[in-house]
Amino acid sequence: MKIAVYPGSFDPVTNGHLDIMKRSAALVDQLIVGVLQNNTKNPLFSLEERVKILMEVTKDISNIKVEAFSGLSIDFAKKCNAKFLVRGLRAITDFDYELQMAQTNRILSPGIDTIFLTTSLEYAYLSSSTVKEVAFYGGDIKKFVPDSVAAAVSEKMNQKRV
Repeated sequence: MKIAVYPGSFDPVTNGHLDIMKRSAALVDQLIVGVLQNNTKNPLFSLEERVKILMEVTKDISNIKVEAFSGLSIDFAKKCNAKFLVRGLRAITDFDYELQMAQTNRILSPGIDTIFLTTSLEYAYLSSSTVKEVAFYGGDIKKFVPDSVAAAVSEKMNQKRV
């Protein structure tokens, strides 16, 4: 069974993330979306909320499983018996960082390869940070995220403004 892990914070999940998930799920038997608990960041959504949101927006993709994790992505991939880590690339600036991480991961675990998928052009500019900034200032984010995510982000932003 070919298993891949697509790790990230997904705070919030964007249409760009979903594009990478759908395309990578077509390449493997099982794609595990690993939702990172990163204690150095101050996320908009809790870990539990991000897992729940991802489970909802990927429910129609039968070979995707969503799991929370902390620590190194490569250790999580080993725990999942994955043969691949999936990483999305938006621009050349992403490649420099991702190449260093892939090479480091290859040394830490030689049996796990990194698969790079370039983002579809329509999402090349898109990041979770951009979505949060647009939402914070009251902009419409419905073109960037699924409707259910837009509603959840809007609710969180309204709570922050109060």
